[in-house]
Amino acid sequence: MFHKLAALALALTLTLPGLSFAATPVNINTADAATIASSLDGVGQSKAQQIVAWRDAHGPFKSADDLTQVKGFGPATLERNRTAILLTDNATDTATKADKPAKSRRKSKKAAVEEAAAGK
Repeated sequence: MFHKLAALALALTLTLPGLSFAATPVNINTADAATIASSLDGVGQSKAQQIVAWRDAHGPFKSADDLTQVKGFGPATLERNRTAILLTDNATDTATKADKPAKSRRKSKKAAVEEAAAGK
């Protein structure tokens, strides 16, 4: 019983700090290093400078996933900040088509039956 409680306490301790920080939306294609560092969770000044340097060398980020090409910016940091990473200055456009899941092209059974009945 003690082991289960200890494991639960450890899990909560490791989980809750990540929940207590909220990233602030930031355009990674125009923001300076100080703004990126203060806006993204788990990104300090050094990592933010690397993001800006990568952007200067390779051009604007086309998707949030491009950030994983910056040394030390891994999938966990990306997922923790994904909703705060903007690629344009339009706050409603937080993701590019590459970041959005593809829509299914499959038809429902009902639609397929209706199409077959209509002779399409």
